Amino acid sequence: MAKSSTKAAAAKPAAKAAAPKKAAAPAAETSEKIAKTQIIDMVADRTSLNKKQAGESVAVMLDVVVEALKDGKSVGLPGLGTFSVAKTAARQGVRPGTSEKITIPAGKKVRFKVASTLKGNL
Repeated sequence: MAKSSTKAAAAKPAAKAAAPKKAAAPAAETSEKIAKTQIIDMVADRTSLNKKQAGESVAVMLDVVVEALKDGKSVGLPGLGTFSVAKTAARQGVRPGTSEKITIPAGKKVRFKVASTLKGNL
């Protein structure tokens, strides 16, 4: 029994040491990424809209951007940058597991060019 109590005692300090790391992780995530709900809260705070209206506004804005990109149009957001659709050519690739050569088909991808005003302020 003495061995199991020693293991339990050894496990407790490790648990205490791990707890501060978990507390620090959300703070790091908050500074690195802003979620859609946080954007909605910010819009609601800075405007006369309530959270439901702000959520609808943000959702509609994002839908409009996505629809425009699907139609092949570019979307300019002053002070932020420009989203555009670029065609990619077919190319040769290698399958990682087997090293077999494969052809990657032509497609499209979204590009983003940062506005010079934002780039200068970073």
